[in-house]
Amino acid sequence: MSQEYAKLVYNGKEVELPLVRGTMGEVALDISHLRKETGMVTIDPSFMNTASCYSKITFIDGEKGILCYRGIPIEKLVENTRFIETAYLLLHGKLPNVEQSDKFSNLLTENSLLHEDMRHFFDRFPRGSHPMSIMGTMQNAFSTFYSNVDSLSLKEAIDISAARIMSTFRTMAAFAYKRSIGEPVVYPRHDLPFCANFLNMMFDSPVRPYEINPNVVKILNSLLILHADHEQNCSTTAVRTVGSAQVNLYSTISAGIAALSGPLHGGANQAVIEMLQRIVRDGGNVKKYIDRAKDKNSSFRLMGFGHRVYKTYDPRARLIKKQCDDFLKQMSINDPLLDVAMQLEETALNDNYFIERNLYPNVDFYSGIIYRAMGIPENMFTVMFALARLPGWIAHWKEMIGSKTKITRPRQIYIGKTPKQN
Repeated sequence: MSQEYAKLVYNGKEVELPLVRGTMGEVALDISHLRKETGMVTIDPSFMNTASCYSKITFIDGEKGILCYRGIPIEKLVENTRFIETAYLLLHGKLPNVEQSDKFSNLLTENSLLHEDMRHFFDRFPRGSHPMSIMGTMQNAFSTFYSNVDSLSLKEAIDISAARIMSTFRTMAAFAYKRSIGEPVVYPRHDLPFCANFLNMMFDSPVRPYEINPNVVKILNSLLILHADHEQNCSTTAVRTVGSAQVNLYSTISAGIAALSGPLHGGANQAVIEMLQRIVRDGGNVKKYIDRAKDKNSSFRLMGFGHRVYKTYDPRARLIKKQCDDFLKQMSINDPLLDVAMQLEETALNDNYFIERNLYPNVDFYSGIIYRAMGIPENMFTVMFALARLPGWIAHWKEMIGSKTKITRPRQIYIGKTPKQN
């Protein structure tokens, strides 16, 4: 196929901009030589219309509600794989066979222990510190305990480093939770798979042994798979940007954790729970809050609806909605928050105000209810998001650093004072 071009005309000069086509039909203008040829740059605040890279990892079609990892629809992955298999897929571009899956599982087990010297760090954080702040600091500290992982060591070290990051993050998260409630930490077990091991570290106690429920393990796997990657979101962009400076992998992941900790990114599921609790405390009057959400003079916002990318139903939300309902029935949990959530969804999906604005439920709308049913406290919701997103971040770092990407350095349009104005 011959190269296609778009033409830009400025001041009588005509410039040809190459068209780039993705494998799923996206079309982009390649402006990499625009400034050299015209002296101009483009401006696109918040990168709303700018593709920052080429990637083979995740595809999203926001208009059609499609999400695929490495070409596999998210629905098939949730149905047929465990989280660690999806993590392997993101890292290597293919699902593992039995031997590869066992090897990766063993790496996760072997690298699940936190360095004993790092355990003392937990005692130095102020009481009441948010777990995400703790996790970001601890992750950054890893670079002082383990050798740097860069482009030279990528081939040999990536699986070990990915396993270490995923497993120790899981261990640190459980340790942080145990410390927050004043209980002794629970060490990882060699005989438990990834998700069951995390649940045991979170909830086992010397006076109340934790019984691992297959239903809880299954839905945790699903939640982690659904959150494992989501293309060039804020935290993934942070990972790629920081990593482009050849920062070591551990500190690079810490940048992703910092970005995810923001309320506009990873804190959305906690915000949904807080909104549902507010409505329940107010008598469960859903119509009242729907009306307030539609009132432009009201400060109230309906959390968990709408998405920057999806202009239809979030495919992750469609999957998790049914799993949430089934899970609460299996666990014999009657949660008034779920009742309010379902009323909100039904009302919004039949209201032209929300339909016209593409305000459909997103994945955060139901995930918090499930985590709450598991016993995971609200301040740990974002930590769970980060745990899920680790393989996606590492995969993007691996892809970025393996392609000899130049250091990220956007341009700007200066609108400040001129020398003559001073």
